[in-house]
Amino acid sequence: MRLNEWINQKLFQSISAQLETQDQHALKTQQSIKLSVITQFFPPDYAATGQLIDELVKHLGQQGIDIEVFTSQPGYAFQSSVAPSVERSGRVRIKRSRTAQLWPGRIRGKTINGILYTLRAALHLLRAWRRSNVLLLTTAPPFLPAIGYLIYLLFRLPYVCILYDLYPDIAIALGVISKRNWLARVWQRINQHIWLNAKGIIVLSPSMKQEVIAKYPQIADKISVIQSWADPEWIMPIAKQENWFAWKYNLVNKFTVLYSGNMGRCHDMSTILAAAKQLQDEPIQFVCIGGGAKRDDLINKVKILGLNNFLFLPYQDKQVLPYSLTACDLSLVSVDASTESLVVPSKLYSALASGRPVAVICSQNSYLRQLITEANCGGTFDNGDSNGLAQFIRLLYSDRQLAESMGRSGRQYLRSHFTPNIISQQYFDVLQQALVADEVITMSQSRTQ
Repeated sequence: MRLNEWINQKLFQSISAQLETQDQHALKTQQSIKLSVITQFFPPDYAATGQLIDELVKHLGQQGIDIEVFTSQPGYAFQSSVAPSVERSGRVRIKRSRTAQLWPGRIRGKTINGILYTLRAALHLLRAWRRSNVLLLTTAPPFLPAIGYLIYLLFRLPYVCILYDLYPDIAIALGVISKRNWLARVWQRINQHIWLNAKGIIVLSPSMKQEVIAKYPQIADKISVIQSWADPEWIMPIAKQENWFAWKYNLVNKFTVLYSGNMGRCHDMSTILAAAKQLQDEPIQFVCIGGGAKRDDLINKVKILGLNNFLFLPYQDKQVLPYSLTACDLSLVSVDASTESLVVPSKLYSALASGRPVAVICSQNSYLRQLITEANCGGTFDNGDSNGLAQFIRLLYSDRQLAESMGRSGRQYLRSHFTPNIISQQYFDVLQQALVADEVITMSQSRTQ
């Protein structure tokens, strides 16, 4: 008995010591995270990825993290193409490099501009890597995570990747390059090395996670699904009668269907156009705010069809968004079937915050269908189902109470799942785990040497 008691006592002491060590590591990590964020787009750019990163770093800074953001000079700003080269806001230091805007509306130009920024980011990290103990890299531009892998090889600096979009999969789906192209094969091989060595990988949807795991099952335990968000204290429901934006564009007394954001190659605009054609003789107004590769084509098709129920407006300044997003009765979100699970529409979350119902055009296996059903905030429609979309618009036009109820449900669902406080805590946990994992590996290596 005495021997058993002695063994149990020693076992208990050993376990307690291990738990205490883990707690000390966690506490140490929480107090010592020094984060470097690498992303091409950041305010005053109006690109959605930059706006989200801006909100994220502000909330992480409020949790005690020292942050340095390395970005470029604005290429998509409203009033100025120049911003301070160095700027500080609370615990966030922002450093902006020079930028190039060669053929910004074309894939070739965006690719060259992204490569130039990536090279500048690499030079910055070669000089400044000691100022941080963990990197957070986005896929804006898509080959940027390769810099994290390079810096890890050189200096063992741990890194976490945010996969906004999956490349080269999107380029293959859009027909930019073929699946058998040498560039696609090399890109996939590079991705494998990047993701195997990353301390954390953040994707924006469950379907995106499954897409990655299907190719690289060995990294499943590194992947965290953290969806985008919107701030319900900033975007709040405003009655159209009290909304200056609705009055300015004569939307107060019209049932308004809003598409706000990028009209790009990954978005289904043809289903929206076909539904609008069916509704052209009814008192329903379509408003498209934003830009993108499909915008001009959509405008031309509207002219050819002679539709008078469309209003096209440019991207709006961030300060205008609380008014433009609420100057409608229904918000539209669309994803092209060819890029399902490869991209995630961030516009959904601001639409939920606006307190308006949402109509989502997506494939049958999209995660968006479950989300909309759980939130009870609108309807989902197959790509090409313009009849179903038109009928849904008619239903909400005739039943305003139903529309208001869906809008309230969507906003409540957002407040419970996708606020900046909730999402930033999830990012904080991933960063903390990445730093702890790196410390454990370092300690294990030192013991074996």
